[in-house]
Amino acid sequence: MKLSHILAAVVITLPVLAWSPAPKRADEPTHRVLVFSKTAGFRHGSIPDGVEAMRKIGESRGWSVDATEDSGVFTETGLAEYDAVVFLSTTGDVLDGAQQEAFEKFIHSGKGYMGIHAAADTEYDWPWYASLVGAQFKSHPSIQEATIHVLDQHHPSTKHLGAHWVRTDEWYDYRSMPADEVSKLLALDETTYEGATMGDSHPIAWCHEYDGGRSFYTGGGHTSESFTEPDFVRHLEGGLAWVLGEED
Repeated sequence: MKLSHILAAVVITLPVLAWSPAPKRADEPTHRVLVFSKTAGFRHGSIPDGVEAMRKIGESRGWSVDATEDSGVFTETGLAEYDAVVFLSTTGDVLDGAQQEAFEKFIHSGKGYMGIHAAADTEYDWPWYASLVGAQFKSHPSIQEATIHVLDQHHPSTKHLGAHWVRTDEWYDYRSMPADEVSKLLALDETTYEGATMGDSHPIAWCHEYDGGRSFYTGGGHTSESFTEPDFVRHLEGGLAWVLGEED
């Protein structure tokens, strides 16, 4: 082949090579998740266990999981790198007005929220957040075993369970029932434990599409033991997978 032909082939090939996208790194996370556990009221001793459980879930799924109690990350820029935020037993007033606005924009942009246990005992004076979570904490009896009815056996957070689930935790009563728009996943059988006040219908986990994003809440997770309980950890994993849009 003549040298001029070889040079022409190189010239023709180079632009094609220049536009080829770089291959995705095998270790690049598919999603980035922020676990937020700031408290301005009661503080759960199980928070470190919950953080560790979420990190292990992230490792197994290829998700990057960061944990913080610094509400200063709640800016448009600070939240931009994340696909979902997990409120892990937060309590009280944990975000100021500007931070609340940034979080609302985050959800409105199509991102996700997951609330664990006392996430429902948070921000009582912020109506948008109450609607995002789905209900607000009212009271609870002592920690005890209870039977849970699995209302949806197809959702990622519950498909590993049978028709009933027996476990021990601190069982929340809520100020009002979750709205009809939410999909109720689990409900407590109040005849199986003492001190409940909600009656025949007592949801304890649910999910819904809200203001452009996805929201999942579970009332479990008071005890440290919850976060090493295989079925509960799978419940959390499935809930977060749904929030991130990986599973439906």
